[in-house]
Amino acid sequence: MPLPNHNSESNKSNTSVLNKTGTGKTPASNRAPGVYHIAHVAPSGNRMGNGASSTHIVIDGEQIDVVKLKHLVPELRKEIRNRDSKIQRYEGELVEKCKQLEEKDVEICKLRAEVDKLQSVLQIKVHKDAGKPDILATIQEDATMAGQETRTKKQGVSGESSNANQNSEILELKHHEKDFRSKQLIKDAIHDNDFLKNLDSTQVREIVDCMYEKKIKQGHYIIREGDAGQHLYVSADGELEVLKSNKVLGKMTAGRAFGELAILYNCTRTASVRALTDIKVWVLDRRVFQAIMMKTGLQRQEENIKFLRSVPLLQNLPTDKLAKIADVLEVDFYHEGDFIIREGAVGDTFFIINKGEVQVTQKIAGFDDPKEIRRLDRGQYFGEKALLSEDRRTANVIALAPGVECLTVDRESFNSLIGDLNELKEKDYGDEARGAQRSSKKINYNGNSRVLLWNRLRLHKISGGSGSDVTLSPVRDKMQNEFSYITLDQLEIVATLGMGGFGRVELVQLTADRSNTFALKCLKKKHIVDTRQQEHIYSEKKIMSEARSLFIARLYKTFKDVKYVYMLMEVCLGGELWTILRDRGCFDEITARFCISCVIEAFRYLHDRGIIYRDLKPENLLLDNHGYVKLVDFGFAKKIGQGRKTWTFCGTPEYVAPEIILNRGHDRAADYWSLGILMFELLTGSPPFAGSDPMKTYNIILKGIDVVEFPRRVGKTATMLIKKLCRDSPVERLGYGKGNINEIKKHKWFQGFDWEGLQTRSMVPPIVPKIKGAADFSNFDNYPKNSEVPPDETSGWDINF
Repeated sequence: MPLPNHNSESNKSNTSVLNKTGTGKTPASNRAPGVYHIAHVAPSGNRMGNGASSTHIVIDGEQIDVVKLKHLVPELRKEIRNRDSKIQRYEGELVEKCKQLEEKDVEICKLRAEVDKLQSVLQIKVHKDAGKPDILATIQEDATMAGQETRTKKQGVSGESSNANQNSEILELKHHEKDFRSKQLIKDAIHDNDFLKNLDSTQVREIVDCMYEKKIKQGHYIIREGDAGQHLYVSADGELEVLKSNKVLGKMTAGRAFGELAILYNCTRTASVRALTDIKVWVLDRRVFQAIMMKTGLQRQEENIKFLRSVPLLQNLPTDKLAKIADVLEVDFYHEGDFIIREGAVGDTFFIINKGEVQVTQKIAGFDDPKEIRRLDRGQYFGEKALLSEDRRTANVIALAPGVECLTVDRESFNSLIGDLNELKEKDYGDEARGAQRSSKKINYNGNSRVLLWNRLRLHKISGGSGSDVTLSPVRDKMQNEFSYITLDQLEIVATLGMGGFGRVELVQLTADRSNTFALKCLKKKHIVDTRQQEHIYSEKKIMSEARSLFIARLYKTFKDVKYVYMLMEVCLGGELWTILRDRGCFDEITARFCISCVIEAFRYLHDRGIIYRDLKPENLLLDNHGYVKLVDFGFAKKIGQGRKTWTFCGTPEYVAPEIILNRGHDRAADYWSLGILMFELLTGSPPFAGSDPMKTYNIILKGIDVVEFPRRVGKTATMLIKKLCRDSPVERLGYGKGNINEIKKHKWFQGFDWEGLQTRSMVPPIVPKIKGAADFSNFDNYPKNSEVPPDETSGWDINF
C-alpha cells in the first residue's frame, strides 16, 4: 500500500492508510474490532494548516506518526500473505471435501441401487406422512433372529394344530356390518401393509367383512409388551402411541394395520400400543384369519378340480393329478373380438373356457374367408394339441361378447406335472371330412418320443433304490421288542445334548448296561398345552415310531408323567450339523452334496408315504457314529396323503416357503423349498433370507430367490439347483413334477454321485466324527444343568402317549 510522499504528485490526491499506529485513535464507536480504518490525508508542506507536519499526518482529525506507520506496513503485508495462504489452503480443503462428498454420493447411489435390487434385509418402511421409520416393526421384533453378529440357533414357530382337511368342518365365518367408508379404510390399510398386500382379492374381501369393531378408552392398551398376541388390528380413528420398555417410540393415526404376525402363529408382543384419545379399531382373530385362508384355498381347489373333471379329456385323471393341474392353472381374459388362437400360428397353450363363449372359424377349401364351424362355451376346451407337440393351430378361436375368461396351462407345465395324454392324439374334429386346409409347414419336435418313453417306463418305475428303506426284519423287530421293557427309572442322565423352549434332550444310559445309550427327549407338558401343540406331538410320535429309514432317527418308546412327555430315541453321537457348520463357517461342495443327499433320501421315504417334514434346517440334522446325516425332530411333520394340502403355519422363519407364509395351503413342495435354503446355508454359512424380525424375513422371502445375490464361492450349477428348488410357485419346483424327487437326484449338481453307495452306506462320509464310546458327548456343545421345575399338567391330553 503506497505511503504519503510530500515530494510526489500523489500528494495532490487523497491517499488511504490504515488507522492503527498507536498515536491517534479512532473512537471505539466508529471502529469494528480488528479492522483497520481507512482515513483520508490532507497533504501540505512542513507545516500544514490543519496542524500536521512532515513527520505526522492527520487522519479524521487525529495525528498519526508516519514512521510508525512505515514500520506497520510490512507487518500488515505479512499478515495479508498469511491470510491469503490460509484462504488458499481452505479452498484446497474445500475442493477435497467436495470431491469426497461426490464420491460418497456415488457410493450412496450404488448402495441404494443394490438395496432396490435385492430388496435388502434391512428394509425400513418409511411412513409417507412423518418420514420416520415404521414404529410398528418393533411390535414383532425378535432379538434372536438370524442375521445378527452372534450366530444363534434358529427357532421354529407354529400356529395351533389344525385337524381341517378337505372333508372336515371349517370354522363358520361371521360377517360384521360396516359402511362403505369403513370397508375402504380397512382395504387401504391392508394394501399398505407389506405382508397383507400379498393376499388375493377374495381373501381381502373376507377379511374386511369379518373384522369387528372395538372401542378403546383414552390411556388404555390395545397391545401390551410381553403378552401373547392373536389379533390383527386396523386403527379406525383417533391417535395411538407405540412404546417399548415404557419408552415412547412414536405415534400413529387412523388407517394403519398392525399386529399381523399374531394372525400367523403364536407369538409374544415385544412392544405396547396405547390409545392417546378415545379410539376405535377393527379387529380380526387369528382363528378367523386361518379359517378365511383355509376356506378360500379349499374352495378354489375344489372348484377347479370339479371344473377340470367336467372336461371329458381330463375326467379320468386321478384327483392328485387334477389337483396339480388346478394349482398351475392361470386365468386369462379376452375382450370381444380378440383372437385367442390364430389358424397357422404355433402354440403351446391349452385353454378351458370358464366364462363366456368363443367362435371357432376355419379356412375351408373353395371359400376365400374362414367359415364358422362351431361355438364353444363354459366347460369346453380347445388348443389341446399344443400339449403334445408344436403343430400349428388348425383354426381361429375368437372371443364373443361380452368377453371370455379362460383357464390356461402351457405344455411345459402340463408335461412336467402330468405327462402324455394319448387320447388327445386320437380326438377327431372332422377336419379332413370338411376339407379343411392344413398347413404344410410343421415344426419337428422330438418331445413326443421322450414323453411316450416316459409312459412306458413309468409302468416299471424305478424308485431310486431301496437302500434307505429298511424292510422290517426279525432282527429289527426283536430290537424294537427288546427296548419295550425299559422304564424311566432304569435310565440315568449322562449329559445334555440339546435344549430349547420345549424342554431338553438328554443322553441317557441304562443303569444295568451302561454301554447301551439313548437320546431322551423331554417335552414340558405345560408348554405344549400353552402353545396348543398337542396334535403335533402325537403326530411326531406316530410318524417316528413307524419310520424305518436309515436317514431318520429311530423312536423306540415313549413315557409320560405329570410334568413331561418323553421320547426314547436312537442317539447320534456325531453331533449337530449346525454346530459343525458354525465352527467351519461353511462347507465345500463335496460335504454339502453328501448332507443334501442324505436329506433327499429321508424326504423320498417320507413323501412316498404322504408325509411332509416342514422343519428342515441344520439344527435338525445329526451325524450318526459313522458320519451319515439323520433327520430328527418331527414336531412339525404331518401325514397329509397324496394330492392333499394342509394350512397350519409352522416351520422356521428363514426356511418357510411363500405358500406357508400366505396361508395358501402347502404340501411336499414346501420341503423342496427348504431343501434349496439348506443347500444355500451349507455352502455359504447363512440362509439367503433373514431379517431383524420374523415379519421382515417373511416379506423378503415373498420377494423371491431372484433378488438374492449368490456369493462367488457358490458354483453356477449349485446356484441353478437352488433357484429351481426355490421357485415362487410350488408346482414349478424341481421334484414336484411327474418325476418326483428323482428330478432332483438327476440334476447336474449330483452328476457322478454314488447314490447306491449312500443307500447301502458303503461310501465314506466327508465328515467322520471321533467317538470314544457309547457315552461320548464331546461332539455336542455344553449346556447348563436343568434347574427348572415345570408345573404339573394333568388335563389328560396325553392319555394315549
